[in-house]
Amino acid sequence: MTMDIAGFSAKLNEWLAEKALPLWRDKGFDGAGGGFVETIDMAAQPTRANRRSRVQPRQVYCFAEAGRRGWPGDWQTPATEGLAYFDRVYLQPSGFYGALADADGTLIDASFDLYNQAFALLSFAYLAQVFPGRSEEMIDRSNALRDGLEAHCKHPLAGFEEDNPPRLPLGSNPHMHLFEACLASETVEGFDTVAWTNLADEIAFLCTEHFIDRETGALREFFDHDWAPMPGNQGRIVEPGHQFEWAWLLLRWGERRGNADALVKARRLFEIGEQYGIAQPRDVAVMTLLDDFSVADPIARLWPQTEWLKSAIRFAALTQGEERERYLRSAVRAATALQCFLETPVEGLWRDKQKADGSFVDEPAPASSLYHILCAIYELDDCLKRL
Repeated sequence: MTMDIAGFSAKLNEWLAEKALPLWRDKGFDGAGGGFVETIDMAAQPTRANRRSRVQPRQVYCFAEAGRRGWPGDWQTPATEGLAYFDRVYLQPSGFYGALADADGTLIDASFDLYNQAFALLSFAYLAQVFPGRSEEMIDRSNALRDGLEAHCKHPLAGFEEDNPPRLPLGSNPHMHLFEACLASETVEGFDTVAWTNLADEIAFLCTEHFIDRETGALREFFDHDWAPMPGNQGRIVEPGHQFEWAWLLLRWGERRGNADALVKARRLFEIGEQYGIAQPRDVAVMTLLDDFSVADPIARLWPQTEWLKSAIRFAALTQGEERERYLRSAVRAATALQCFLETPVEGLWRDKQKADGSFVDEPAPASSLYHILCAIYELDDCLKRL
C-alpha cells in the first residue's frame, strides 16, 4: 500500500512542478498589474473575473513554499510582486485587507473578513522564510496584524468576531485558517513564538469545546454570539472537507503539544468525514451534510479531496500496523479522487465541481484551489518520509 501511495506522490509532484506551477506562473500571474488572476479557463487563458482578496496571499504562499522546497521556476517574482499588489489594492487605512477587486485592480468591496486576514498572516510566515532579508519586515507586519485583530474583533470568550460591531453568524472556518497561520508562525525564526503559540492554543480550545459537538464529535460551521450553533439549518451544517481539514490541523497541534485529547477528537472528525461524507459509487468527498449526517449537498468540490488526502496520510504517519494500512488505503482513495479533478484538456488546470451524476461543471479553474493542491502534495511528501 505504501508503494501505491508513493506512486501517486511521484505523479502528483511531477504534475505540480512541470505543469501546474509553470502554467499558473505564466497565465495566472498578471505581469502587467502584478496580481494573481481569479480563474483560468479550460483553454488555459486567464479570465477577467473579479479577484477575491484571499486568492492573492494564497498564491503568494504557493510560490513561496514551492521556492522553499526547491522548485526551479521563477517563484520569486510572483511571491514578491503578488504581495505588493495585495497591499496596493486591498490594504485599508485600518491595517486590514478588503474583500474584492475587479480585474483592473480597483477595490469594489472593502469590507472586513477574518478569513482574508488569516491568509495574509500565512503569507507573511512563508515570505519570512524564503526572503531572509525581509524577515524583520514580515515579523513587524505579522505582529501588527495580529495586534490589530486583537484590538478590533476579539471575542469576549475566545477567538474572534466578524468585524466590529460583530455580525452573525460567527464561523469556524476563518478560525481554521487563522489556526493554520498560528501553527506556521510559531515555528518561524524571529516571530513572536509565545504570542502565536498562545493564540493557537486558544483556537484549539475553541474548536474542541465549541466547534465540535459533544454528542456526535462532528464539527459545525456556524454559531451565534455565544458560540452555540446558529438556529435552524444553518447551525446544522457539517462539511466533510472541514472535518478532514480540522482533523489535520488538530493532529499537527496535538502532536506538538503532546495533547492526546486532540488526537482522539481528530480521529472522530476523520471517521465522520470518511463514513458519511464520501459519496458512492463516485468515491469522492461531497460538500455538505447536516448534523444527522444526511447529505445536504451532493456536489463534490476539488478542495475536500485534498483535505481527505492530507488527514489520511498524516494519520498513517502517526500510526502503526493494520491501523496505518487502513489510513494508507484511505489516502489512496483520496488521491484517486483528487486525480480525477486534475484531468483537464490542458495539463496543470483542474475541475472544481463534480455533480451527483459524476459529470463536471464546465467552468474555469479557480486559482484558490492551488493552495489546497500544493499543500496536499507537499504533506504527502513529508508524511511518506515518516513511514
